[in-house]
Amino acid sequence: MTVTIKDVARLAEVSISTVSRVINNSKPVSPEAKKRVLDAIKELGYKPNQVARSLVTRKSNLIGVIVTDIGNHYIAEMVRGIEEIGRMYKYDILLSSSYGDSDTETKFAHLLMSKQVEGIILISEKNDDQAIDEIKNFNIPHIYINKYYDNLNLPSVSIDNYEASNKMTKYLIELGHKNILFVSAKDDKDNSIEKYKIDGFSNAIKAQNGCKDYLYSTTGFSIKDGYNMGDSIINIVKENDITAVFCSQDELAIGFMSYCYDSDIKVPNDISICGYGDIKIASIYRPRLTTIKEPYYDIGAVAARRIIKKTDGDESEEENTYLPIQLIKRESCREIK
Repeated sequence: MTVTIKDVARLAEVSISTVSRVINNSKPVSPEAKKRVLDAIKELGYKPNQVARSLVTRKSNLIGVIVTDIGNHYIAEMVRGIEEIGRMYKYDILLSSSYGDSDTETKFAHLLMSKQVEGIILISEKNDDQAIDEIKNFNIPHIYINKYYDNLNLPSVSIDNYEASNKMTKYLIELGHKNILFVSAKDDKDNSIEKYKIDGFSNAIKAQNGCKDYLYSTTGFSIKDGYNMGDSIINIVKENDITAVFCSQDELAIGFMSYCYDSDIKVPNDISICGYGDIKIASIYRPRLTTIKEPYYDIGAVAARRIIKKTDGDESEEENTYLPIQLIKRESCREIK
């Protein structure tokens, strides 16, 4: 038989309202009465109804998280960061995977609101205005995280992609590389994050006398795309005496290194290759990949902390949070003497 708040009040010899005050910490209760209530709760094994409690306190201590696919390695890292920060502040996470479907994202957003979440974190790989507009209309704290697109109308957490790309390019120049090729996926959308990476790369080259930049657009960001572009990249490398290839995603770099291995092209002796992201395989593949680290766990953790701070009324932070840039130096790039 389910234990009720009435049972606790009867055993503690107090009113139901007193038990409610102790549970919700809403109004002062004498130490003696509070002890009797807590002892009764322990003896009976009473578990407060969280839905009813949230109606009283107006706090559900729930954060809604909508992701493209929890099976994606970097999304899983972000969710781990969200969960651990939530646990630290006694918040629970309601997680939904949309698998990239816009209507599903919007449906889950409404479902999370029906569960009285205090904030929503949307982790997407698409530029989905429909779900974004719905979440904005809810008037609760929200964070938008996207690896490929930005939305200047929503608060977000990321690294500064312009500065990160600029920093990697300067590192290649310091190693003595003069002719450098930047590889990105073709995307004509104005809010593609790739444009920031390209600008950071190009401006670093322009600032250095004697260096020349080359750009190549591939069809996607997968390891397979990186492998399939191999013939075209090597032709450009040979025609222009290019010594380093900077890929805008680690997957492209790993795919291209696999092509080089199959083609008896040695990395980094024949060509230096670097990436962007620091996915798990980047430190396992040989040679290990020089790359820009996107701190996925930290992005999730900071997003959760921002949601919690906003639910507590703290609006002091900037809309966009940029985390420190880390350049991970490994064996796939060599110095040109």
